[in-house]
Amino acid sequence: MSAGIALAAAVLVALQDHAPLRGQVNGIYLTPPGRATPPFVLLGEIASIDWSTKTEAGREIRFAVLVREEAERAERLGSLAEEAEAAVAAMPRDIEGWRIVSLALQRSRILRTEGPWTASIEWRARMLAA
Repeated sequence: MSAGIALAAAVLVALQDHAPLRGQVNGIYLTPPGRATPPFVLLGEIASIDWSTKTEAGREIRFAVLVREEAERAERLGSLAEEAEAAVAAMPRDIEGWRIVSLALQRSRILRTEGPWTASIEWRARMLAA
């Protein structure tokens, strides 16, 4: 399994298994939902580059977790984003076919849009083949 697919699956499970987050949102999705009502969590874009050594295959993967909330309830967005961040930070480091050797928060921001507000939590994972 590719590193990106394995990581996406592991992040999704970590978010779904995090009870404080799961209990406050209407859904946690891998792909954009058709008619989901905020608040919900969505795995954002995933970018992957080579991070191999002379002896081991490796990938550096940058990804985002997006939390969407209604404009009228935007005050809740910060706490939802904190729970999403905690879920990813606590995820297991051994995933299918790969070992996460470094998982670092890169940036967290809140984007004000005309529709739902979005919290974007951006991560960098460095992984070696298991």
